[in-house]
Amino acid sequence: MVFLLICIVVLKKIDATRLKKIILSPLNSNYIEHETEETSSFFDAFKSVLFIFLTVIISFLIYKLTTYYVTESNEGFFSFFKIFSVVFSFFILKRNLEQLLTFTFKIEKELHFFVTTKFSYLNAIAFLILISLIIVEFSAISSSFLFYFSAILFLFRFVLIVSINKNLIFSKLFYFILYICAFEIAPLFILFKLMF
Repeated sequence: MVFLLICIVVLKKIDATRLKKIILSPLNSNYIEHETEETSSFFDAFKSVLFIFLTVIISFLIYKLTTYYVTESNEGFFSFFKIFSVVFSFFILKRNLEQLLTFTFKIEKELHFFVTTKFSYLNAIAFLILISLIIVEFSAISSSFLFYFSAILFLFRFVLIVSINKNLIFSKLFYFILYICAFEIAPLFILFKLMF
Protein backbone atom coordinates (compact mmCIF):
# COMPACT_ATOMS: atom_id res chain seq x y z
CA MET A 1 0.00 0.00 0.00
CA VAL A 2 2.82 2.38 0.90
CA PHE A 3 4.57 1.58 -2.39
CA LEU A 4 1.38 2.37 -4.35
CA LEU A 5 1.00 5.71 -2.56
CA ILE A 6 4.67 6.49 -3.31
CA CYS A 7 3.96 5.73 -7.00
CA ILE A 8 1.09 8.26 -6.96
CA VAL A 9 3.36 10.90 -5.37
CA VAL A 10 6.06 10.25 -8.00
CA LEU A 11 3.48 10.45 -10.81
CA LYS A 12 2.20 13.73 -9.38
CA LYS A 13 5.74 15.12 -9.19
CA ILE A 14 6.49 14.12 -12.80
CA ASP A 15 3.27 15.51 -14.32
CA ALA A 16 0.31 16.35 -12.06
CA THR A 17 -1.86 17.56 -14.96
CA ARG A 18 -1.39 14.35 -16.93
CA LEU A 19 -2.15 12.26 -13.82
CA LYS A 20 -5.41 14.16 -13.30
CA LYS A 21 -6.34 13.66 -16.97
CA ILE A 22 -5.69 9.90 -16.73
CA ILE A 23 -7.87 9.57 -13.63
CA LEU A 24 -10.68 11.52 -15.34
CA SER A 25 -10.21 9.90 -18.79
CA PRO A 26 -13.47 7.86 -18.64
CA LEU A 27 -15.31 11.18 -18.33
CA ASN A 28 -13.26 12.99 -21.00
CA SER A 29 -12.69 11.38 -24.41
CA ASN A 30 -10.58 14.39 -25.52
CA TYR A 31 -7.74 13.06 -23.37
CA ILE A 32 -7.68 9.82 -25.37
CA GLU A 33 -7.42 11.77 -28.65
CA HIS A 34 -4.57 13.86 -27.20
CA GLU A 35 -2.82 10.73 -25.93
CA THR A 36 -3.16 9.08 -29.37
CA GLU A 37 -1.45 12.03 -31.04
CA GLU A 38 1.36 12.07 -28.47
CA THR A 39 4.49 10.17 -29.54
CA SER A 40 6.19 9.71 -26.16
CA SER A 41 8.00 6.43 -25.60
CA PHE A 42 6.63 3.64 -23.44
CA PHE A 43 9.88 3.98 -21.46
CA ASP A 44 9.41 7.63 -20.43
CA ALA A 45 9.40 8.11 -16.65
CA PHE A 46 5.66 8.81 -16.30
CA LYS A 47 4.53 5.79 -18.35
CA SER A 48 7.03 3.49 -16.63
CA VAL A 49 5.87 4.43 -13.12
CA LEU A 50 2.23 4.20 -14.24
CA PHE A 51 2.87 0.74 -15.68
CA ILE A 52 4.47 -0.45 -12.40
CA PHE A 53 1.54 1.07 -10.45
CA LEU A 54 -1.01 -0.71 -12.68
CA THR A 55 0.85 -4.02 -12.45
CA VAL A 56 1.00 -3.87 -8.64
CA ILE A 57 -2.72 -3.00 -8.42
CA ILE A 58 -3.76 -5.91 -10.67
CA SER A 59 -1.36 -8.24 -8.82
CA PHE A 60 -2.76 -7.14 -5.45
CA LEU A 61 -6.32 -7.71 -6.71
CA ILE A 62 -5.44 -11.24 -7.91
CA TYR A 63 -3.59 -11.91 -4.64
CA LYS A 64 -6.66 -10.89 -2.60
CA LEU A 65 -8.84 -13.01 -4.87
CA THR A 66 -6.66 -16.13 -4.43
CA THR A 67 -6.32 -15.74 -0.65
CA TYR A 68 -10.10 -15.24 -0.31
CA TYR A 69 -11.39 -18.00 -2.61
CA VAL A 70 -8.59 -20.60 -2.78
CA THR A 71 -8.39 -22.32 0.61
CA GLU A 72 -4.93 -23.87 0.17
CA SER A 73 -3.31 -20.69 -1.21
CA ASN A 74 -0.23 -19.31 0.56
CA GLU A 75 -0.33 -15.84 2.04
CA GLY A 76 2.70 -13.58 2.31
CA PHE A 77 5.09 -11.48 0.29
CA PHE A 78 6.58 -14.42 -1.65
CA SER A 79 3.12 -15.45 -2.84
CA PHE A 80 2.35 -11.86 -3.87
CA PHE A 81 5.71 -11.48 -5.63
CA LYS A 82 5.06 -14.66 -7.63
CA ILE A 83 1.72 -13.22 -8.78
CA PHE A 84 3.38 -9.87 -9.53
CA SER A 85 6.07 -11.57 -11.65
CA VAL A 86 3.47 -13.46 -13.69
CA VAL A 87 1.28 -10.34 -14.19
CA PHE A 88 4.30 -8.18 -15.08
CA SER A 89 5.53 -10.75 -17.63
CA PHE A 90 1.99 -11.13 -18.97
CA PHE A 91 1.57 -7.37 -19.58
CA ILE A 92 5.01 -7.02 -21.18
CA LEU A 93 4.50 -10.05 -23.44
CA LYS A 94 0.95 -8.99 -24.38
CA ARG A 95 2.02 -5.44 -25.22
CA ASN A 96 4.98 -6.60 -27.33
CA LEU A 97 2.86 -9.18 -29.15
CA GLU A 98 0.19 -6.55 -29.90
CA GLN A 99 2.87 -4.18 -31.24
CA LEU A 100 4.45 -6.92 -33.33
CA LEU A 101 1.19 -8.10 -34.90
CA THR A 102 -0.16 -4.61 -35.60
CA PHE A 103 3.17 -3.75 -37.25
CA THR A 104 3.28 -7.04 -39.20
CA PHE A 105 -0.25 -6.64 -40.56
CA LYS A 106 0.23 -2.86 -41.06
CA ILE A 107 -2.81 -1.93 -38.98
CA GLU A 108 -1.08 0.39 -36.46
CA LYS A 109 -3.12 3.42 -37.51
CA GLU A 110 -6.44 1.59 -37.29
CA LEU A 111 -5.74 0.05 -33.88
CA HIS A 112 -3.67 2.81 -32.25
CA PHE A 113 -6.71 4.69 -30.93
CA PHE A 114 -8.34 1.44 -29.75
CA VAL A 115 -5.22 0.26 -27.87
CA THR A 116 -4.70 3.74 -26.34
CA THR A 117 -8.34 3.77 -25.18
CA LYS A 118 -7.97 0.33 -23.66
CA PHE A 119 -4.85 1.18 -21.65
CA SER A 120 -6.06 4.65 -20.61
CA TYR A 121 -9.26 3.23 -19.13
CA LEU A 122 -7.36 0.41 -17.45
CA ASN A 123 -5.07 2.98 -15.82
CA ALA A 124 -8.09 5.05 -14.73
CA ILE A 125 -9.90 2.15 -13.06
CA ALA A 126 -6.65 1.12 -11.31
CA PHE A 127 -6.99 4.23 -9.12
CA LEU A 128 -10.56 3.29 -8.19
CA ILE A 129 -9.46 -0.27 -7.43
CA LEU A 130 -6.75 1.18 -5.14
CA ILE A 131 -9.41 3.08 -3.19
CA SER A 132 -11.49 -0.09 -2.80
CA LEU A 133 -8.35 -2.05 -1.77
CA ILE A 134 -7.65 0.52 0.96
CA ILE A 135 -11.28 0.41 2.16
CA VAL A 136 -11.29 -3.42 2.34
CA GLU A 137 -7.82 -3.60 3.91
CA PHE A 138 -8.51 -1.08 6.69
CA SER A 139 -12.19 -1.66 7.47
CA ALA A 140 -14.53 -4.48 8.34
CA ILE A 141 -15.92 -4.66 4.79
CA SER A 142 -15.60 -8.13 3.22
CA SER A 143 -13.17 -8.79 0.36
CA SER A 144 -16.13 -9.83 -1.79
CA PHE A 145 -16.99 -6.10 -2.07
CA LEU A 146 -13.61 -5.57 -3.73
CA PHE A 147 -14.23 -8.32 -6.29
CA TYR A 148 -17.75 -7.21 -7.21
CA PHE A 149 -16.69 -3.56 -7.39
CA SER A 150 -13.71 -4.48 -9.60
CA ALA A 151 -15.91 -6.63 -11.86
CA ILE A 152 -18.32 -3.68 -12.30
CA LEU A 153 -15.36 -1.39 -13.13
CA PHE A 154 -14.00 -3.83 -15.74
CA LEU A 155 -17.48 -4.17 -17.27
CA PHE A 156 -17.83 -0.36 -17.33
CA ARG A 157 -14.41 -0.15 -19.03
CA PHE A 158 -15.50 -2.65 -21.68
CA VAL A 159 -18.72 -0.69 -22.38
CA LEU A 160 -16.73 2.56 -22.68
CA ILE A 161 -14.20 0.99 -25.06
CA VAL A 162 -16.96 -0.40 -27.30
CA SER A 163 -18.95 2.86 -27.29
CA ILE A 164 -15.93 5.04 -28.17
CA ASN A 165 -14.64 2.64 -30.83
CA LYS A 166 -18.03 1.56 -32.22
CA ASN A 167 -17.25 2.68 -35.79
CA LEU A 168 -14.06 0.62 -35.92
CA ILE A 169 -15.61 -2.36 -34.12
CA PHE A 170 -18.81 -2.64 -36.14
CA SER A 171 -17.13 -1.98 -39.50
CA LYS A 172 -14.66 -4.80 -38.80
CA LEU A 173 -16.67 -6.96 -36.40
CA PHE A 174 -15.12 -10.28 -37.44
CA TYR A 175 -11.58 -8.97 -36.85
CA PHE A 176 -12.63 -7.40 -33.57
CA ILE A 177 -13.99 -10.74 -32.33
CA LEU A 178 -10.70 -12.40 -33.36
CA TYR A 179 -8.80 -9.65 -31.53
CA ILE A 180 -10.86 -10.12 -28.36
CA CYS A 181 -10.33 -13.90 -28.46
CA ALA A 182 -6.60 -13.68 -29.21
CA PHE A 183 -5.58 -10.76 -26.99
CA GLU A 184 -8.16 -10.53 -24.23
CA ILE A 185 -9.70 -13.94 -23.53
CA ALA A 186 -6.93 -16.43 -24.43
CA PRO A 187 -4.20 -14.60 -22.43
CA LEU A 188 -6.48 -14.55 -19.37
CA PHE A 189 -6.92 -18.34 -19.59
CA ILE A 190 -3.13 -18.74 -19.94
CA LEU A 191 -2.57 -16.42 -16.95
CA PHE A 192 -5.15 -18.36 -14.92
CA LYS A 193 -3.45 -21.68 -15.75
CA LEU A 194 -0.01 -20.29 -14.87
CA MET A 195 -1.20 -19.05 -11.48
CA PHE A 196 -3.38 -21.99 -10.44
